[in-house]
Amino acid sequence: MPQEQTSLFDLHEVDAELTRTTLKEVYESLKERGYNPTNQIVGYLISGDPGYISNYKDARNKIQNIDRAKIVEILLTEFQENHQ
Repeated sequence: MPQEQTSLFDLHEVDAELTRTTLKEVYESLKERGYNPTNQIVGYLISGDPGYISNYKDARNKIQNIDRAKIVEILLTEFQENHQ
């Protein structure tokens, strides 16, 4: 059965969702290892030093695959949406 309407593909939203998912995974990995995930992620975002992120569950590789500026953009957008 053919579709009557064209489906729209929003690459920006897919990218944002991938970033959210990755941040959640990294956060949980750091928490499981006994770190303060917020402090570790902020340290990484400010300095760019991947040493702030544990290798546990491949968290370091996961977060390095996302541009730090993109992470900050997503965090600020979420903050703005939740505080209006």
